[in-house]
Amino acid sequence: MTGTTENQQAVRRSDATRAAILTAARERFAADGYEKATIRAIARDAKIDPSMVMRYYDSKAGLFAAAVAIDPGLPDLPVEPREAIGRTLVSRFLTLWEENGELTALMRVGATDPAAADRMQSVLREQLIPLARQVGPDPEQAPTRAALCASTVLGLALTRYVLRFPASVALDRDEIVDWLGPTVQRYLTAPTP
Repeated sequence: MTGTTENQQAVRRSDATRAAILTAARERFAADGYEKATIRAIARDAKIDPSMVMRYYDSKAGLFAAAVAIDPGLPDLPVEPREAIGRTLVSRFLTLWEENGELTALMRVGATDPAAADRMQSVLREQLIPLARQVGPDPEQAPTRAALCASTVLGLALTRYVLRFPASVALDRDEIVDWLGPTVQRYLTAPTP
């Protein structure tokens, strides 16, 4: 019985250490970007030895990948009514950006770091393209339609959450959905130009 209790306590300590590392990593990557964030700084923020970060995540790249795990849940997105999918998609992405600081970190480093860029591309490949294939008029065009949708929501994210353009920051959620929803809708469902 004692061995089981000790094992459970060790698992809880391990889980708490992992959670502290991920929290510190998300904050550090968001503040400093991938290149400037260091394992030592992340460990210091988490109040642990740097060797523990390496023990759990093997490398800075491994830690980054774990810290910015993203699941926008697009396969679960309601696609009916079909004429509302653009607004629904923009709203979903706004919720993701507002609730996940790691997305800001990912956006900051995605343009310069191949691992971060691949992480962002995985959302396109694994979630946005299948959604475009499901709602679009021609499944062969799904990659193009998904890329256009991504350019719109990522452009907003860049100007609103990373660069903090005053006019972009000043928009409220409904205004953003009203402006971008029809554009995303057209990208997903309009006939080929």
